[in-house]
Amino acid sequence: MTTVGKAISLLELFTLKEPEIGLSDIARKSGLDKATAPRLLVALSEHRLIEQEPLSRRYRLGAGLSRLARMRDAHLPFVRLAAPIARELAQETGETVHLSEFSAGALLTVHVELSARANRVSVDVGQILPLHGTASGIAFLAFSRPESVEAHFGKPLTAFTAHTMTSRETVMQAVRLAASRGYSRSAQGYEEGVHSVAAAILGSDGFPVGTLAVASPLSRIDDETAARQGLTAREAGRRISAELTGEQWHASVPLRPR
Repeated sequence: MTTVGKAISLLELFTLKEPEIGLSDIARKSGLDKATAPRLLVALSEHRLIEQEPLSRRYRLGAGLSRLARMRDAHLPFVRLAAPIARELAQETGETVHLSEFSAGALLTVHVELSARANRVSVDVGQILPLHGTASGIAFLAFSRPESVEAHFGKPLTAFTAHTMTSRETVMQAVRLAASRGYSRSAQGYEEGVHSVAAAILGSDGFPVGTLAVASPLSRIDDETAARQGLTAREAGRRISAELTGEQWHASVPLRPR
């Protein structure tokens, strides 16, 4: 791994559940020796990407990342435009709704609206979603360029549960179904006991830039509920696509399957 790669790997150690980490834990989690880790932390601190809490001396993400995020949002306002619609969808369905953006060959969770119910599905911002194992991934593949879909099958399909689709044929059946109805459906493909429906969010070129998903405990889902959630997610995805591209949104206009 390059020096840059090692430095970035340190940034990726921080999560919502663990926003601050001590030096020894950073070295242990990253697998770097105790000389390399401090040197990289100093370099990241100089660029305000990492900062050290004065009292505990633990490290946390720095304000420099917020500056970069604001610059990106000004140019690509994905979350800013999509979050209000995701919030409406969560209120309408009563379930957790999460937004994912495609970046560097993967779907990255960028915004979550948690269900108000006690029994709910929790999704973390920053979570990477596998394309073959989630409703979000299947929805994304359903409207992707053919070469992008084929590229995904160039590596083994990891099984996350006993229900994960790991064959090309099975995944492609799900992709074709999602393309025909405008939303995907997955039960326990990534996490036991979780059911999800998802819709693609399209950019100005007609290809997906991300996805919108509704995640529910499997115990609350039947076919009628899933279909209702799917259609609602599909329309919400179209609204977000219209916001991103500046086009007028029409509920009656179908998505064009790839």
